[in-house]
Amino acid sequence: MADKSSSDVEASLLAHLNSGGEVPDSRSYASSLGVTHGELGDVIKSLSAFRIVETAEITKETWVLTEEAKGYAASGSPEAQLVAAIPPEGASKDVLKEKLGSIFDIGMKTAAKNKWIGFEKGNKDLVFRKVDTINDELQEQLKRLESGEVLSDKMIDDLKRRKLITKEKSIWYALKKGPQFVAKRKKLATDVTQEHLRSGDWKDLEFKEYNFGAQGQPIAIGYVQPLLEVREEIQNIFLQMGFSEMPTNNFVESSFWNFDALFQPQQHPARDSHDTFFLEAPAATKQLPEDYLEKVKEVHQCGGYGSKGYGYDWKRDEAEKNLLRTHTTAVSTRMLYKLAQEKPFAPKRYYSIDRVFRNEAVDRTHLAEFHQIEGLICDYGLTLGDLIGVLEDFFSSLGMSKLRFKPAYNPYTEPSMEIFSYHEGLKKWVEVGNSGMFRPEMLLPMGLPQGVNVIAWGLSLERPTMILYGIDNIRDLFGPKVDFNLIKSNPLCRLGLQ
Repeated sequence: MADKSSSDVEASLLAHLNSGGEVPDSRSYASSLGVTHGELGDVIKSLSAFRIVETAEITKETWVLTEEAKGYAASGSPEAQLVAAIPPEGASKDVLKEKLGSIFDIGMKTAAKNKWIGFEKGNKDLVFRKVDTINDELQEQLKRLESGEVLSDKMIDDLKRRKLITKEKSIWYALKKGPQFVAKRKKLATDVTQEHLRSGDWKDLEFKEYNFGAQGQPIAIGYVQPLLEVREEIQNIFLQMGFSEMPTNNFVESSFWNFDALFQPQQHPARDSHDTFFLEAPAATKQLPEDYLEKVKEVHQCGGYGSKGYGYDWKRDEAEKNLLRTHTTAVSTRMLYKLAQEKPFAPKRYYSIDRVFRNEAVDRTHLAEFHQIEGLICDYGLTLGDLIGVLEDFFSSLGMSKLRFKPAYNPYTEPSMEIFSYHEGLKKWVEVGNSGMFRPEMLLPMGLPQGVNVIAWGLSLERPTMILYGIDNIRDLFGPKVDFNLIKSNPLCRLGLQ
């Protein structure tokens, strides 16, 4: 095609429309001008913006050849190339593979299916022709499609099956004069330059009008990360239910508060380095409440409060080890111990939402660092029925009204329950949390009065966030792989997980 400037293309188009003509198909008109449709399209968009022309968009989907198919259209199908490569005396598979390269296997399979080739009796490695001439239907079909001919549905299906064609959307325009049509567009000046001032031609220039209604550049603003958005919504639910937030600023915790105070034995698998991150420096802490520590040691070794204990030699060195907290229940332990020292006892409702750390293998649903939501109520005479009632109130506020409870085991709660909710999108019951009543072996050594019970539950922050935002890979939720467009384009979250 001859090189034409956009001004030449514009002049030709306006002259054509001014003479009374219309352009029913911009593709054909671009060909008549000797330019690409993209070059004409840029001119059309410019003229349309000033209402000099009116456009009607025409969209059509057509089948086009893949790069592989274009090669076959030019050189023949793999099966045809294979037959052409076989000399009269035949050839070995290795020789043919060296000649044909990547298309050898496809050519062999199809040529054998068409009965164009055979093998020497007793020697499957020697390939020879069974026909003198062939009709390369595939090449013929590809050329016909390339020229714009419409093929039968069966031919299209065969080419799709061989992944030789793909659908492409084409957009072109029908054009006519617009309400501001002019035979020749006069370019309006947008600014006065030094050249204009020197030559004095600024007096004759026509300037483009200021558009005072045009919007300026959008102001860059901050966006709320999905986890923070859901966290705030859940925090508001806790506050509405009368809960107070626990301080969660201790990412580093001692094994005593993380495990021992929870009546979790020192030989429990969770204390293994494969499950927990232990610190090298400082490796241990000495700042533990001595009186309480002795009571915890006693209940582990010998039992008490109706329990037989675990009957093992409890080691202080193990309790002093520092680690990255594996759950926010370590925070709950500290708060309950602090509450037990306050006299007289007053019932409390506490919650926390913060990070915890587990030595997990990273995959689509697990990270070594995630968030845990925890709620607890400490009061006289609490029962399992109270726990179920609170859980129904809490989860219904999250949009989960269909709940089921399954008995479970935790070292520090008895009874314990896993919480399941029916997910309308997945059409199945999914686990959403864990719960239970803290054991007397955990509560009474702290100094809490007899008859005081604690009901508690926990869940991750990531799972409800992933459901709300339609994310199926936890690594897309936070960390280096977060899609900032997701954060910018998502509306403010409103809980209602079903």
